[in-house]
This record gives sequence, structure tokens and C-alpha cells, in this order.
Amino acid sequence: MDVNCISDKIYYIGVNDRTTAKFEAMWPLPYGVSYNSYLVTGPDKVAIVDGVEVGHAARQIDEIKSRLGDRKPDYLIINHMEPDHSGGISALRAVWPDITIVGNGQTINMVRGFYGVEGSVLKVKDGDTLSLGEGVTLRFALTPMVHWPETMMTYLVEEETLFSGDAFGCFGALAGYVLDGGAQTEMYLAEMERYYASIVGKYGQFVQKALQKLQPLAISTICPTHGPVWRSHVARVVDLYDRLSRYEPLDNGVTIVYGSMYGNTAMMAERAAHELACAGVGPIEMFNASTADLSRLLAAAFRHKGLLIASPTYSEPIFPPVKTFVDGLVIRGLKNRDIVLVGGCSWSERASALMAELLGTDLPRTTFKHAGSCDEHDAVRKLAAELGTRINN
Repeated sequence: MDVNCISDKIYYIGVNDRTTAKFEAMWPLPYGVSYNSYLVTGPDKVAIVDGVEVGHAARQIDEIKSRLGDRKPDYLIINHMEPDHSGGISALRAVWPDITIVGNGQTINMVRGFYGVEGSVLKVKDGDTLSLGEGVTLRFALTPMVHWPETMMTYLVEEETLFSGDAFGCFGALAGYVLDGGAQTEMYLAEMERYYASIVGKYGQFVQKALQKLQPLAISTICPTHGPVWRSHVARVVDLYDRLSRYEPLDNGVTIVYGSMYGNTAMMAERAAHELACAGVGPIEMFNASTADLSRLLAAAFRHKGLLIASPTYSEPIFPPVKTFVDGLVIRGLKNRDIVLVGGCSWSERASALMAELLGTDLPRTTFKHAGSCDEHDAVRKLAAELGTRINN
């Protein structure tokens, strides 16, 4: 069995990256990442759909030559111009100078801007089709801001297969299997949540528009640019994207994010976690903002209904690691969450007020000074208990 053969017309020509430590120089890759690319072969023409990062271009070219033999690719379809997918364009053009680059107007401009590539291009609009011969019809759907302005998707009509660009993609290199049926599904779905929250999370309204555009299509297979090809779990990943893009919590758990210089705010966070557990709330995920990666914090905040943020006051503002997290929530426009705030200080308590200014002035909050008095500890317990009651109801 050739696991790279998705169908008799579609062949996987992507690569795995287990060396890069951080995606976009920000997001950790404990399981690596794949850069997915596909050959679609028709009786008359051949198309490459999506590309790979420039450092892997030579390997991809060898794979294309091996697969096609005497044939050559006629088209390079660019669903997304981010360099991890378009970096190999110049290398492909060097080997096959007659290859036609297919993209929308913004794509073509970016190809010139990033790589100075000119020559044969085919500019497509929403709903346009491209035939590779009888029985192989590609239809293009423009999906701007999922998550760049030029993004689009390509649909192979006869096989009900969607080449979705970054949508429905996830962190995690592929371990032999290309299709999800043999993959570590739960790990990839968790990494899809982290990918979405970190990178796509700001663009929920545009994801919703894209999902509405795709709704009339019969989709049997999704071929994203990262992670496994989805066939056994198509409905599940579409539902996950739908819920995430509507900012709908995935469960009734609570995320606790705190910063603490000397342990006092950490103790308040522990008090809150204990109270939530006593109320039967779960799951509870707890993060020290100084040591946990931001992508983990954001993914948890997208996942759970409740959110408790605790920060000391640091030279008047919010403790910087907590501020980074709060800013991340604001940028992504996270909503539909029950949020409470805890602020600490030694003399001038400003942290909870500043967090409230950013996240909502009417949010329940409490403050404490120094190590916190008995009354202040009780106030944190009460705040957590009230959060638990709202979530349980």
C-alpha cells in the first residue's frame, strides 16, 4: 500500500520538518510540522497544489520527478502565499520554467513581491474552474483572511476533495501515515486547537464566511497544508473549526493563568483552583504565565468556558508575562467566556483594574495586598466559587 496515494488522481508530495523549533519563530513545535503539497493528475494536465518551505524544495522536486516520470507539472496552484508554502516557487520555476502559476489577484502580486517571479500566470476569481482533462475539474473558492488576504481553497469536483490551505491544518509532523485513519488523531486535534488559537484565532468572522461558502459542497476529503489529510474525521474537524470560529467554548472547564514573583499570587491561584474543584468544575488547566508557552495558554482559553487571570502589579502595570497573555486575548477578540480577575500588589494595586480596562470593566474582580489577609483569601475563594456556580449553571 502506497500511503502517499490519496486517490488515483491525488498524490501527496509534502515534507516533514522535525528540526525547526518554533513555527513563525514564536510557536513551539514539540511534534514537528508538515508542509503539505499535492499532485493532481488528469489525463491532459498535471497540477501541483500548494508548495513547501524553500529548504525542502529540492526534496519535493525529486519526488515530483519520481512520480511523474516523463510528464511534467503544468500548473502550480497557490492557495496561500505564506513562505512555508510558497518558498519553493523559484526552485520549481527553475526546473520547469513553463509551469503556470495559478492564484487570485492578490496572490499574483505577492508572488512578484516575495520572489520577483514573472512569466506565465493564470489569475482566477471566485468560482472559476480549471480542467486537467475529462473527469478532473478544479474549482476555486476565495476565502480572504483565513488567514491572509489572498487565501483561497481548491475543490476537486469529481472526488469531493477540498485543498483547504491552512484551514483545518495543525502542528505535528506526519509519522508515516498521510491519511488520518492511521494517524494519532487526538494529538493532531489538540494541535489543531493550538494552531487555530495561536494563528487563526483573530479571524473568526472570516472563517465563518468561508465555512458558509463551503457548506453547499459535498466534502469527502480535506487536504490541508499542515497535518494529516482528513477523511475519517471530516465532520469532526469542520465542526471544531465552526465552534472555534464562533468563539464557542468546547467544554465547561476553567483556564487559570497567573503570574507570581514571590509566590503570593500563585497561592491565590491555587486557592481558586481548589475552590473550583470543590464545586465540581472540570477540567481545570492551570498555567504559570512566566514558564508556560503562550500558545498553550491561548488554546486553553479557547477550549474552556471559564477563565481566571491572576496578576501582581509590577511597577504600576500588569505583570509582563500576564500582560502578554491578556493582549493575546484582546487581539483575538475572544468572547463568550466567564472571566474573573485577581490582582495583587505591595503598595499600589493596579493589575486587576488594568486587566479590566482591556477585557471588560464589568468583570468580577478582587484584589489583595502583600501576602493577603484572611479576608482577602476568602474573597478569592468566593470569586472562584461564584465562577464555578455560573459555569455549572
